[in-house]
Amino acid sequence: MKKLLLLFTLACLLTTTIAAETRVDRVIMPHEIRVGWGDMLFETLMWHNPQNIISTMPEDWTRTYQEDYRYHQHLFLEYQYRPNYWLSIGAMIDLGEVGWDQVTRNGKGAELSRDPNHYFYNISVMPTIRFTYFRHEYVNLYSGLGLGACVNGGTETNNKGQHTEVGAAINLTVLGLSANYKRWFAAVEFGGLYGLQSANKIYMAGSRMFTASVGARF
Repeated sequence: MKKLLLLFTLACLLTTTIAAETRVDRVIMPHEIRVGWGDMLFETLMWHNPQNIISTMPEDWTRTYQEDYRYHQHLFLEYQYRPNYWLSIGAMIDLGEVGWDQVTRNGKGAELSRDPNHYFYNISVMPTIRFTYFRHEYVNLYSGLGLGACVNGGTETNNKGQHTEVGAAINLTVLGLSANYKRWFAAVEFGGLYGLQSANKIYMAGSRMFTASVGARF
């Protein structure tokens, strides 16, 4: 009888401990905010230094080149609200910028003038939704989608003489992984950010293929 009581007591204690751990693991901290970095794979492929400079023309012949590109990478801020264990909704703003020198050279390749004050930027603003399909105290796996607007601007003008244009923006998170410690976390994602005004005017197509971010839940 004593052994049965002992086993029953141990079972109750074990059940209570497991239930308490489960409750702790399933506590929802509904608010999440994070800041992060994203790569510029698309921008580096599309805008880069000229492969060759003409040096076989007369000296009075001139040509303007875009040289010394500077890629300032994507920086973003995102807020998410989690109403339950698997769904969260929020909003994100992302900024990426590329600068370059406008260089005029003569037919022999000699530099005649250089203007370093040229750049373009893309600001993407969008609501986002995330689906978490694996949730653990220390690791989460998720996918997500964002749809919004992209503001493209800078020193250059379009065919209407405008410095700024607005188009659609889409952010796709194919796979995201966050490592959690209490309310703090670090995350990496694979996906892509796309911005375009039409099929003939694309601002981004596969930017932010990889992102890294840090944040907090509360």
